[in-house]
Amino acid sequence: MKKQNYAVPLMLVFTLFFLWAISSNLLPTMIRQLMKTCELNTFEASFTETAYWLAYFIFPIPIAMFMKRYSYKAGIVFGLLLAAFGGLLFFPAAMLKEYWAYLCIFFIIATGMCFLETAANPYVTALGDPATAPRRLNLAQSFNGLGAFISAMFLSKLILSGTHYTRETLPADYAGGWEAYIQTETDAMKMPYLVLAMLLIVIAVVFVFSKLPKIGDEEHKVAAGSKLIDFGVMRRSHLRWGVIAQFFYNGGQTAINSLFLVYCCTYVGLPEDEATTYFGLYMLAFLLGRWIGTGLMVKFRPQDMLLVYALLNVVLCGVVIGFGGMVGLYAMLGISFFMSIMYPTQFSLALKGLGDQTKSGSAFLVMAIVGNACLPQLTAYLMHVNEQLYYAAYIIPLICFAFCAYYGWKGYKVVD
Repeated sequence: MKKQNYAVPLMLVFTLFFLWAISSNLLPTMIRQLMKTCELNTFEASFTETAYWLAYFIFPIPIAMFMKRYSYKAGIVFGLLLAAFGGLLFFPAAMLKEYWAYLCIFFIIATGMCFLETAANPYVTALGDPATAPRRLNLAQSFNGLGAFISAMFLSKLILSGTHYTRETLPADYAGGWEAYIQTETDAMKMPYLVLAMLLIVIAVVFVFSKLPKIGDEEHKVAAGSKLIDFGVMRRSHLRWGVIAQFFYNGGQTAINSLFLVYCCTYVGLPEDEATTYFGLYMLAFLLGRWIGTGLMVKFRPQDMLLVYALLNVVLCGVVIGFGGMVGLYAMLGISFFMSIMYPTQFSLALKGLGDQTKSGSAFLVMAIVGNACLPQLTAYLMHVNEQLYYAAYIIPLICFAFCAYYGWKGYKVVD
């Protein structure tokens, strides 16, 4: 296929970045909402992230094997339908109103999204000139930023009512009492996931009837007895350091994202409607960072931008730790801007020169997202055990960005 014919398949794949951003960036809102409906504290609610991102640790290798046996397209379609099924499960969950049920749903949705992410990232890097792969992946990830912004600014307002009662503070004249309040708050979670499920099904149908070009090892049939996953790829130092950098980046980013609304409402004291507006601005900064960063990569090396952006975030995390409150909140807007290029830049640098090992390398990079399943929980625990010094918990993201800076400095180098 000629290069000029890549536009349509790339645009189709770009929609996947938008969809999984909608899903993952609803999690901070759901953490805040589940604290109400399931009567959880900050640390307990943070396991919402664990349930979601644990799937990214368990399934990337089986998914990579599935796609090597079949195709990227088969993986994408299956992932879309599985995530849609998970979204529809919010309706029976609203009747159960049990935290474990929601954790299971998030795990199912995340498994479907893991199919999309394992396929889409290497597909975008391979579909075009290898020299411009980081720029192309950052452009694709800008659609991820758009989905994050829509989730934060608009969908969060559909879910969060602006009221947060406990059994003790619920007004005596509230119609239907505590059960009615919990049911109202529970029902608010259903509509966004119904819309997401319908959208996923529509996109799956579009992919079924679309022709995607085969790339890399897809152009050759899998020989009998050949490896479906190549663990030897981890001997490549730039990939190995890339996996480590992705683990810390994902954990640091999600620690800040997932606790943003909790930080605003619980520790700064903002009302929910104002907090969601700040959350929208936070994601808008992320989106702008992706667009601006993609443009800057025309003139600057991706690894140099990664190093500078990571160091700036180390400084901004220091501001959050030193001041907290609204000063820390404004610093987080800056952190969001400078986080924007890190994931796709690290991903594309880590896949450089892997050839037929690209799918295996991609699987290990996606597995690194397991950082989301443990580092945010550590951050939430530090916030919960010492609420007077809640801002000190941001030492965790600071350390994470320091690892990203190292990757942009030395870790990215390909050693044959």
